[in-house]
Amino acid sequence: MYDIENIVIAKSVPEALAALAADEKAIVIAGGSDVLIKIREGKLAGCSLVSIHGIPALKGVTMEADGTIAIGPGNTFSEVTEHPLIRQYLPALGEAVDQAGGPQLRNIGTIGGNICNGVTSADSAATLLTLNAQLEITGMSGVRRVRMEEFYAGPGKVHLAHGELLTKILVAKADYEGYCGHYIKYAMRNAMDIATLGCAVHVKLEDGKIADVRLAFGVAGPVPMRCPAAEKAVLGREPDEETRKLFGQTALGEVNPRTSWRASKEFRQQLVRELPGRALHQAIINGGGEVQ
Repeated sequence: MYDIENIVIAKSVPEALAALAADEKAIVIAGGSDVLIKIREGKLAGCSLVSIHGIPALKGVTMEADGTIAIGPGNTFSEVTEHPLIRQYLPALGEAVDQAGGPQLRNIGTIGGNICNGVTSADSAATLLTLNAQLEITGMSGVRRVRMEEFYAGPGKVHLAHGELLTKILVAKADYEGYCGHYIKYAMRNAMDIATLGCAVHVKLEDGKIADVRLAFGVAGPVPMRCPAAEKAVLGREPDEETRKLFGQTALGEVNPRTSWRASKEFRQQLVRELPGRALHQAIINGGGEVQ
């Protein structure tokens, strides 16, 4: 049994915002894969919920007139992976969220919830960072946009005030066109496990050299993070073995992993050294490019 004081099942974004405004302690629930576990553990016992699970405006994936891909935060992981626009334009994102948990979780957990819970191990976060994703946040006072890397406030914390909802995840055409990507989730088990370290890369090649590259990690610090120094270090280089080693070695100086029961700090540092080059290599292959 779940100890829930009250639940409002919102049918629209304005209705959800009104319900949150009326109860300063109400908690948003979408798929419930995180919230219901906390309630069952007693951490949120007796809480009031505002369900946004059935709001049509928070579902779907569309392409806007300027080529921007708009992803509804209410989409489940499975819906993101299987959507034709994701498969065609953002395949690395579809592959990343397809590694979250098991089939049951992927069929109920939402990409918006994965971002808004603020955890550094979120499988969607690193890839969205390498796509320069922006988040549309809607509140009673209006709509604002924030870059993914500015959204995280600390471990398990995001810049989302009570009474605000994540209403769109946006990836501009300039940030995916011509890029190929890959996400590596290192975990102790092959399935249904939280990442020991997650590593995402998106790269654009011109004349066989790296014209642009983006690298992001999960579990390499308190929040999902980009590695700008590593990105800069390999610009203009051929993506050969030396470049791949430089990529990971430079990233090592930008991260701050910790020791946990899943892995030691030193083991995560070794993963940081190794995975960027592997992700870069596979991203180029995924895009049909040649690697040395």
